[in-house]
Amino acid sequence: MNIDIKHIAKLARLKIEDDQLEKFESEMQNIVNMVENLPDIDDELALDEKNPMILRKDKAVTDKYTRQELMANAPQVKAGCLVVPKTVE
Repeated sequence: MNIDIKHIAKLARLKIEDDQLEKFESEMQNIVNMVENLPDIDDELALDEKNPMILRKDKAVTDKYTRQELMANAPQVKAGCLVVPKTVE
């Protein structure tokens, strides 16, 4: 496979010196070879609804703290809301 580093650099808006083209080409070729040699994922390991045992089901914890307990940690509260510095004018 021939990799055109100049074209890739142009698309990525990178400036690559001519003396570095061979180095980048060999590094890119190593990356492509590594990706081509990655093993295929078995259907048994695929993460989907067929195999729910692989994924942990999230359980929401509600009513662990009251609003007043949470607001007690805030540096500034006004009308039950957190006060934050203005970021947009």
